[in-house]
Amino acid sequence: MTKPLKFYDNIALEVCSEDGILDFDTVFSQSGPVEIEIGSGKGTFLLSQCRQFINTNFIGIEWASKYYRFAVDRLGRWDIKNVRMIRTDAAVFIDEHLAEDSVSGYHIYFPDPWPKARHNKRRLICLKNLMLMHRSLKSNGFINIATDHEQYFQWICRHISDCGEAFVQAEYILPAGAGRGEMAGTNFERKYLKQNRKVYTVAIRKN
Repeated sequence: MTKPLKFYDNIALEVCSEDGILDFDTVFSQSGPVEIEIGSGKGTFLLSQCRQFINTNFIGIEWASKYYRFAVDRLGRWDIKNVRMIRTDAAVFIDEHLAEDSVSGYHIYFPDPWPKARHNKRRLICLKNLMLMHRSLKSNGFINIATDHEQYFQWICRHISDCGEAFVQAEYILPAGAGRGEMAGTNFERKYLKQNRKVYTVAIRKN
């Protein structure tokens, strides 16, 4: 029998357009660098990463309600102190609620590739959103990306190139929860590896 999901107010973060720029010192119980995962799914990456890097604060963004609630329940049951989950549109959140030069890094693992040409405009990683992340990143802040979709990977690389000198190539950071042969250690990756899909990675830093 499946356990009912519990909602942990100390994990869930809610903001609206009127709230303005987030004060991380108010959001978290400790001061420290802030890293953001876009598309947290069931919270697999966050659980491992938060436990490994206890002095770093993490925000997980997930739009799908069922995954968001699962992640809130999971992280709350583990009593993770240095994480908050929010259900929102990532681009809007970055644009409206993050201060310039405030975020140490972004983690983006297996974003929806929206493979049909007419849906490409819905892709998270594009020139506009990369520049929104650039504005919010601290100097030398990073973006770590993994995808199993080759065409989307090529699209990502083109849009990074379109950013000009805003970013420089960097070494991909292997997450704490990545096992042998894994590049991210998420539920999606483990499913894809069973299907023998290749995983493509790229990392960049704010110039």
